[in-house]
Amino acid sequence: MSYVEPNFKTKKALRDALSAGDRIRVFQPGLGSVPQDGIVFLEGPHYPEPHRWYAKGVMRGGVLVSVK
Repeated sequence: MSYVEPNFKTKKALRDALSAGDRIRVFQPGLGSVPQDGIVFLEGPHYPEPHRWYAKGVMRGGVLVSVK
């Protein structure tokens, strides 16, 4: 699972930022890396807060382009 920066409290806030054209950074703490192209699984908000949302995102050219 990966996180996004900024640390969105809701999936709706993440979707709104993507719709507004904001560039969202995706990172994976610990081992592994985020794919440049393809599917990525997201969760938030960041640890140590309890995760309240999960999402499936699409990366293109290292940029998050959509979230379901």
